[in-house]
Amino acid sequence: TERPGAAAPRLPRRCCRTGQAAGPRNPAGSPSPALSGGGPARADGEAVTVLLWWEPFGRPRRLPDCRRRYNVSGCRLSADRSRFGEAQAVLFHHRDLARHGAGGLPRGSPPRPPRQRWVWMNFESPSHSPGLRGLAGLFNWTMSYRRDSDVFVPYGYLYVPPAPRPFVLPRKTRLVAWVISNWNEEHARVRYYRQLKEHLPIDVYGARGLALAEGGLVETVSAYKFYLAFENSQHTDYITEKLWRNAFSASAVPVVLGPRRANYERFIPPDSFIHVDDFPSPRLLATYLKFLDKNKPNYRRYFAWRKKYEVHVTSFWDEHFCKVCEAVRTAGSQIKTVQNLASWFES
Repeated sequence: TERPGAAAPRLPRRCCRTGQAAGPRNPAGSPSPALSGGGPARADGEAVTVLLWWEPFGRPRRLPDCRRRYNVSGCRLSADRSRFGEAQAVLFHHRDLARHGAGGLPRGSPPRPPRQRWVWMNFESPSHSPGLRGLAGLFNWTMSYRRDSDVFVPYGYLYVPPAPRPFVLPRKTRLVAWVISNWNEEHARVRYYRQLKEHLPIDVYGARGLALAEGGLVETVSAYKFYLAFENSQHTDYITEKLWRNAFSASAVPVVLGPRRANYERFIPPDSFIHVDDFPSPRLLATYLKFLDKNKPNYRRYFAWRKKYEVHVTSFWDEHFCKVCEAVRTAGSQIKTVQNLASWFES
């Protein structure tokens, strides 16, 4: 789910297998969308103009100072379409593209200047990304939560701080929490919840439960031992703020429902979370959570990783805009074209 997160400076040393810088390549070494073509290089040191063709969800916002926020220099961000001709990159947010249709794209002959990169930006899952068909050959780069995007921006990551800080586990007075805004009986997460709640108490906040004070999510969840980090759909690398902010930032052990365990382990230590697939049934998962509730040493093992790593929650949308600028500045001379956007993103 695309929504604001906490801001933080750019930090290079990451956990697990995702510590590469953004750029027009696959950050993890696995296949990227099919690309073809070539183009001229920019001069080193030239300032980069990045144009937002649509501000995400049509909501104007103050654009960030990339140098001050993320130590990315030489960036000019703009939502002024009169600067289209001078922009080195143009960002197209998919949800707005789906709303306006291809007729809302720039027009001309050709529509894209030869030295300009068009960047497709999407942080929703394929299940919630209508209108993917018909976009083949339009864009030069992809930017998403997927590791094999050209510009990879996850919802969060773990990093090694310059100096370790002691971790203090908040006082836990409750067992399991779940915050949900989009309730759909057809979703796997709602079906699983209905089975799980038959075996242990779950406090539900949001659409079908208790009221959550504005801005109080992390503080509320911090009183719970476990948090149901259940994604609205299950797709490769689709691991959202439900894990990074709702669980990790609140110091609750995440019980995850999303992609496979192996996918989560690309980003976080294997002993930092509990996967529903680890248990043959919701009843057995409930039994294990009750066991951990009564066995403090076993429960605390899920926080051992805190001795080494800290949590970064990606800031929507400032971090994304600056990341594209950084990627353009470090790009090579080629201008590539994404030929199979829908089949790649839906895979």
